[in-house]
Formats: sequence, structure tokens, C-alpha cells
Amino acid sequence: MTSPLKIYLIAGEASGDLLGARLMRALKSRSDRPIAFYGVGGDQMAAEGLASLFPFYELSMMGFIEILPYIFNLAARIQQTVDDIMAKQPDMVITIDSPGFNFRVAAKLRRENCRARLVHYVAPSVWAYKPKRAKKCAALFDHLLCLLPFEPPYFEKEGLSCTWVGHPVVAETEPGDGAGFREKYRIAENATLLALLPGSRKGEVKRHMPIFAKAVTLLAAECPNLALVIAVPKNVLPFAAAYFEGCPFHAVITAGEREKQDAIAAANAAIVKSGTVALEVSLARVPMVVAYRVNALSAWLFRRIQLTKFANLVNIIAGREIIPELLQELCAPIFIAGATAALLSDPRRRNMQQEESAAALAQLVPPGGRPSDLAAEAILRTHGKNNAA
Repeated sequence: MTSPLKIYLIAGEASGDLLGARLMRALKSRSDRPIAFYGVGGDQMAAEGLASLFPFYELSMMGFIEILPYIFNLAARIQQTVDDIMAKQPDMVITIDSPGFNFRVAAKLRRENCRARLVHYVAPSVWAYKPKRAKKCAALFDHLLCLLPFEPPYFEKEGLSCTWVGHPVVAETEPGDGAGFREKYRIAENATLLALLPGSRKGEVKRHMPIFAKAVTLLAAECPNLALVIAVPKNVLPFAAAYFEGCPFHAVITAGEREKQDAIAAANAAIVKSGTVALEVSLARVPMVVAYRVNALSAWLFRRIQLTKFANLVNIIAGREIIPELLQELCAPIFIAGATAALLSDPRRRNMQQEESAAALAQLVPPGGRPSDLAAEAILRTHGKNNAA
């Protein structure tokens, strides 16, 4: 019998879990050998056959100051992951986003002379901040899979082989069933449904939900026909639900990838944490306001190294603010409620955001295939080069 190709994957947050699951499906369909998967991931990757070494959401942290209380646990998880990789001796290690964790794992593997080929999926945003990270990335990995078309040159000049695969969220997300969602949760057709997407990390949800909840209260005074859906991953559902116990208007709180897509499709507008989920909302042509807040010291540090004017990828690609961004001091109930009310009351503003966002998203779709398929092919080629050597 042909021995299986052993692939170790590491995803540290909900968006990475989805990328990992799609990649696993593509690898299985393209490999001429059976594949044994190991690593760290969530429910989506588990459904494709991964038994996670530990709960992946332990790695879902952002910011400079925010991670300090968890630094010892993260260090232990890094060592545990490295030890597991060295024990399993995989052919390939695929790290997915989460550079704070994954780069440290890769560095330790290099020091341990790990024989596996190392591939990183989702290039770090060196064009937005920390440009020196491109050189560090080149020292750690054998190949880099980039989501954005302008990213490869930053890394290729440092000697790192790259493949632009496109953005799977834009090219592969299946549209949700908005009408079915409204029927399932008895939301009237004429109700103004507002979707809240406060984040996938516990810290984000705890930080954003008090602000978002107050914004919704202000908005409800101006929009008497308001209904609400809050969509979060399962691991943070309890933290979000607590803010809408005894809510005076129709509020649905849901979890899971399919439910999230259906909720987005059903919405008239959305208040969204800055990040990958904002692309999903844009893709569904739902007008939105993007909001985000971190610890004040983290914000100060980030502003010192920030190279881009915007946080939202649609705005970065377009070079102007298509989607309202309310960050840090502007991430406050009165500003969020005001910006959302302006969208709901102005069809021209909504249409403009939808059309200009669609034009920006089109630039993230590669010719010649689906992103997950292109990523799988690049990974298998990289493995083939290793065998040839």
C-alpha cells in the first residue's frame, strides 16, 4: 500500500479554521496519495478529519498588551506543538495566518532541524506594518501562499518562493439563504434586520459587545421596526448572548458558519468588527459600518508602525473610505448608531457602497481556479520539490 502523505496544519482562529478546512478538501481531491492530517484547528477542520492537539481558540488573540496575561500559556502551547510535530515527523507543515504563534513554531522547528517542508498560508501584512517581517518570513518558510495580488514581490525580493492564490472568502463563500433565515426565526419581511458581528475571539467580543449593544439601543429609538441578529463562533456565544437577555425587540443569537452566512444574507445592514468577516459582508452586498477597538497602548503602538490609512481591506484596495471605519476613539455607541442610521436612511449611500465594494473584491479573485485548489497545488508542488532534492 502507498504510505500516506503526512500533513500538519495549524490554524489559530475562526477564519484560519475555514481556510484550513477548504485546503484539506482540496488536498484530498488532488493528492495521488492518501493524506494523514494532524495539527491544531477548529470545528471546520475537524469535519475534514483533523483531531486538534488542543482547543484552537486558545490562540485567538490580537494586540500587543492584550496577549500579556496569556503569554505563559502560549509559550507552553508553542512548545507542545513543536514537540508534537517532531514526534509525528510530517512531510509538510502548513501554518495558517496567526503569525504571532505560527512564526514562533516555525522558528523552533528550524532550530530543531525539522525535515518537513514549511509553508505559510496568508502572507503577513508587511505592506500595512512591520515591513521587516518579510525577511523574517523568508528565513522561516519554504513557500508562501498570498491572498492579495500585490503581496508576492515583498517576499520574493527576500528570496522566498510565493504563489498568489487569491482570497478564498471572496472566491469560494457560498451565498447564504436570507429568506430561509427570516422564516426560521420568524423575522418579518418588512422588518429592518441589523446583523452584529463583534468578532471571533473572546477578548474582541467582550470589548465590542457593550459598545455595539448601546449603539443598537440608540438605533432602535430611530428605527421602530428593528430586528437584530448576532452571529459569533460557538466558543464565544455565551459572552455575546448575555448582552441581549430580555431584549425589548426581536433578537436572534446564532453560531456556526452556515448560520452566519444565512444571517448576513438576511440583513439590511451590519455592524462589523474589522477583519475577514467584513469581506463576507461585502460579498453578500450588505451595507455595513466597520468598528474596532483595542487597548489604548496597543492602539498607540500600532499607529507608530502603521503604513496604511485604512483598516478594512476593501478600503485599502480602493484607496478611499468606501465602508465607514470607526476605530478606537470613534468606536463609540453614538458614532456607530449615527453611521448605521445614515446607511439605513439613504438608498444612494447603500448602493454606492455595494457597487464600489464589489469592484474592489473582484481584484482578489485569481484567474484559472479556486483559491483553495491553487493553494493545494502549490503545496503539493513544494512537497514534490523536496522529494526531488
